[in-house]
Amino acid sequence: MAFQDSTSKISVQDMIQAKKQKRSTSSMIEKFVPYLLLFVAVVSVLTTLGIVLTLVFETFTFFGRVSIVEFLTSQKWYPFSEAQGSYGILPLVSGTLKVTLIAAIVAVPIGLASAIFLSEYASDKTRRFIKPILEVLAGIPTIVYGFFALTFVTPMLREIIPSLEIFNALSPGIVIGIMIIPMIASLSEDALVSVPNSMREGALALGSTKLEVSLKVVLPAAISGIMASIVLAVSRAIGETMIVAVAGGSTPNLNWDVTSSIQTMTAYIVQISQGDAGYQTTIYYSIYAVGFTLFLFTLVMNLFAQYISRRFREEY
Repeated sequence: MAFQDSTSKISVQDMIQAKKQKRSTSSMIEKFVPYLLLFVAVVSVLTTLGIVLTLVFETFTFFGRVSIVEFLTSQKWYPFSEAQGSYGILPLVSGTLKVTLIAAIVAVPIGLASAIFLSEYASDKTRRFIKPILEVLAGIPTIVYGFFALTFVTPMLREIIPSLEIFNALSPGIVIGIMIIPMIASLSEDALVSVPNSMREGALALGSTKLEVSLKVVLPAAISGIMASIVLAVSRAIGETMIVAVAGGSTPNLNWDVTSSIQTMTAYIVQISQGDAGYQTTIYYSIYAVGFTLFLFTLVMNLFAQYISRRFREEY
């Protein structure tokens, strides 16, 4: 009996000691985790800062050799053709905007229609079937999209538009639009699903049809998330590289002709990065100036997305 009491007493003491050790370990983890998260956040901020500073310093080196007025106003971008070269960013901006506009025209209606169908009309079985397909579409490498545009979409379009060149703006624009459809559809569908069912039920109780509820109640209520998804997708289209490098060509032209060869800002960076320019030459530093311009484009788009989201969130 005394042996049992001693064993019971020891086991209770062991349990108390183990509990104290567990509390001590949990306390140490609780103290350590905030520092770990702070370290990760600081690394992210410093990485972003390093990228921005690299772009800024190298861009200033470029503008020490090329006038910023010429860079912003000249309509010719021929860095290899003349002794001093011609560095007007407008042709590259024109090519980028043409492809982005075509992509938006393709992706926004299809993406929004897909999101409305998935959130308002599709059954659970249909949603479970369609959404993974969209996610697979988003996971296809962009180089595959590029060759798809060059070898399939362009020949098909040339049957309809005989004047279409092999390298053009229309084909990569359409394919980029296909590529960003899953981004718009998925994010917009999440925004639509988050709208409370009470709003749908109230509108239906007042005699609205399913389509009226979707377009006049649910869509306006989720407009902040929808606009954010569209701007994010457009920013992705602006920064797309491989599709335009493969199917768009390398001819910087300042026009709005979508049937001729173009060159975007990202395609130019790819061209120079392949070794066409020597280190520390003016052409070499030009890729940083173009990259900084591209960075400003995406920054403005993100700020615009935040502004739109805040504004519509306040209204609805």
